[in-house]
Amino acid sequence: MPKKRVTLADVARLAGLSTTAASMILTGRPDTRLSADAHAKVHEAATTLGYRPNVAARALRTDKSRSIAFISDYVATTRFASGLIRGALAGAEDAKHVMLVLETGGEPAREIQAVEAALDRQVDGLIFAAMRAREVFVPDIAINVPTVMLNSTSARFPLSVLPDEYEGGRTAVRLLVEAGVSESVVLVGHNAEEEAGLFRSESISRRFAGIRDEMGARGLRFDAELSCWNWEPDQGYALTKAQLQKGTPRGLLCLNDRLAFGAYQALTEAGLAIPDDVALVSFDNDELASYLRPGLTTIGLPHQEMGRRAVNLLFAGQKAKPQMVPMPTLIRGSLPAAH
Repeated sequence: MPKKRVTLADVARLAGLSTTAASMILTGRPDTRLSADAHAKVHEAATTLGYRPNVAARALRTDKSRSIAFISDYVATTRFASGLIRGALAGAEDAKHVMLVLETGGEPAREIQAVEAALDRQVDGLIFAAMRAREVFVPDIAINVPTVMLNSTSARFPLSVLPDEYEGGRTAVRLLVEAGVSESVVLVGHNAEEEAGLFRSESISRRFAGIRDEMGARGLRFDAELSCWNWEPDQGYALTKAQLQKGTPRGLLCLNDRLAFGAYQALTEAGLAIPDDVALVSFDNDELASYLRPGLTTIGLPHQEMGRRAVNLLFAGQKAKPQMVPMPTLIRGSLPAAH
């Protein structure tokens, strides 16, 4: 026979107080006008009885379920962006909310199901997250709870949390220059002329803009810009190997760590030393960046902080504004010591 659920009335009875008094104490009302002894008795009674608040009943009374939903494409099943979930979980815990995690694989039908499942459970807010920063087309469903886009944007919901890619791009160029690498630098992963009219994402476009503005401000130009659409190790390897046949650059600015990983392979194969012969700077702080030898200097994606801020935005009310989160700089051995 199932054990009978302990009620608030049970706690009040054991503490020798009214149900109203016990409720005010357990819900943390700041001014109950009740004695410290009364507070102690209620908490002791709740502990003794194993009392747990009835969240469903509270939701009916307060119109709050103390839960939020985290809906993503592939965030939950990839290590790359798992910091988004860790940060959001920490933020939800701070806000004393439970977080429901739903993954859709980016499929429209599953996205609709995920939103409906979240709303059926009367969540207090929705977070739409993307593994890689991009515009997300939120299903055309009536959503009447606070909604924040995480590592993503949407025309329907202007509140978003994104990495500050523009400043990240500028920082990458500064790191090379401060290390004495300002000439014979090659950009790996993008060529503005060859990719004219092609769109990756607003976030990546800001990365490009930051790089170009910092180069322009310093009167610098890349010796070459090597274009590829998929930023994967095989492309980084092939582009770097082809460039080495034309001459050895002094520096490589790779647009993500996976391209840099391929570049490392090509440089090592050619007998070149990093950073003595060729210096490298990259982006993302993928897990592999710290495993390379020497370690890869990279501009990291602040995923954990972004996740936490997304939860904070849900509860910020009218003061809420979109946020750009600074990208951390991870200095490792792929750059020579700063001059």
